[in-house]
Formats: sequence, structure tokens, C-alpha cells
Amino acid sequence: MTHAHEFVDLLKKRGFNFFTGVPCSLLKGAVSILEKEPPDRYVSAIREDAALGFAAGAWLGGRKPAIFIQNSGLGVSVNALASLHLLYKIPCLIVVSWRGFEGKDAPEHLITGATMTKLLDLLKLPYEVLDPATMAEQVAAVTAHIDHRSPAAIVVKPGILE
Repeated sequence: MTHAHEFVDLLKKRGFNFFTGVPCSLLKGAVSILEKEPPDRYVSAIREDAALGFAAGAWLGGRKPAIFIQNSGLGVSVNALASLHLLYKIPCLIVVSWRGFEGKDAPEHLITGATMTKLLDLLKLPYEVLDPATMAEQVAAVTAHIDHRSPAAIVVKPGILE
């Protein structure tokens, strides 16, 4: 069962009003909802680091951004996170799919899946692993970090936002 509508509604209630990202099948429910938004609310990106650039520009323009990416894209985005968002305290919510969770996925996702939370810890990026039972509290927790000018992440296991 997908919780995509509930999740997107929670983000909007918390003030998120600009969305971008690179599609991933684990996030397809949420992304398909967001793709129906007006063009100034959702912008599809060709790369995850470009999505972070869009999010930075949106925040500088007075918006509250969230990006949707695959965990392999988190690796692509390390420089943009470190040299832009973390350095200059530009907040955004990073909704990242957990491909390779518990070693179950295509071979190309297994290493990234096994190391993703360690990468988030290394970057000192606050994060929550999304649980439908506590979704509202988790969104509130990461929003608190964002409201204090820090990027934060929500990690999405398979089956939750599909």
C-alpha cells in the first residue's frame, strides 16, 4: 500500500512549496503526484546535484524546497551538499529512496544500499527512515532541522511511496 498522498500532503502542510528531483521507482507514487503540480512547484531534474542547485535557488527565492532522489544520486550529490547546502546553510529536504535495502535489489544498488546511512552520518545530515506509523512525527522532526537552516533527509524503504 502506498502512502504517497499522505506523505505529499504532510510536506505541503509543513510549508514545502517547491519540489524537484530525479525519478526513482521507489518514489514513483509521490513523484507522479508532484508532476501534476503547476510548473513552478515541481521541476524534473536530469541529475541529483542539479536538483540540489534548483533547491538552493528556490530557497534563495523564498521557497521551501524538497528534492526526491535515488540513493545512488546521493553519492553524485556529495559535492553539491558539502560545498553549497552544508557550507552556506541552505536548507532543503532530501527524500532519498533506499535502493539495495537489506541486500535485495539489482546488483548495482547493493553497495550503495549498504553504505547510504553511513554516508548520511559522515555528512552529519540529520535523517529519519520513513515509517508509515510515525510519518507525521518524522516529517515534523526533519522540518525542525530545515527551519534551523540545515538540509535533512527522509530515507524511504521499498514499498512505502511506490
